[in-house]
Amino acid sequence: MDFINKYFPELTATQREQFSTMLRLYPEWNEKINVISRKDIDNLEINHILHSLALVKFVKFTPGTTVMDLGTGGGFPGLPLAVYFPNVKFHLVDRIGKKLKVAQDIAQQAGLSNVTFQHGDVLEVKDRFHFVVSRAVMPLPDMVKLVRRFISADNHNAIPNGLLCLKGGELEQELARYRNQVLVDDISSYFKEDFFKTKKIVYLPI
Repeated sequence: MDFINKYFPELTATQREQFSTMLRLYPEWNEKINVISRKDIDNLEINHILHSLALVKFVKFTPGTTVMDLGTGGGFPGLPLAVYFPNVKFHLVDRIGKKLKVAQDIAQQAGLSNVTFQHGDVLEVKDRFHFVVSRAVMPLPDMVKLVRRFISADNHNAIPNGLLCLKGGELEQELARYRNQVLVDDISSYFKEDFFKTKKIVYLPI
């Protein structure tokens, strides 16, 4: 919890306990189901939970906001965000049932009541959301084609509704089509650990 506490001193006792639950349960589950790379599980706090929480530094969702996490896997970035924003509703979607099972169990044990889950293709989702979030799921043009239909027209946050992606590496070619619309934010401006040197938040209003 050292890094979470360092960057988010405002957390309540309940939130700290929920993050502690995540830090305990993910390694236990990873012994049974490979949710996180076995080489990376020791970096759970920085590379997965803190990385997910970078979005908190970019936008503070208002109560009542709805967010879909597309390709959530074992629950990133959706579950850490659900802890931070207890008054925001998160819908976590993934095609891989066993990973979603892990996310469901961790959400239940952490006492998260603001999270729902859907196993299957995103095209089976019926609702609309203020934002869609994802972490290294697919190139931005492919993502935009998929999620455009899910973005609500009802804006009530500081930034317009749209797509928020956590990405790394060289993005110039991937983002070229949207260069007049997209905003790219360096996570290294928020978190100083080496892992974040090449990590970005990519925001595209839709």
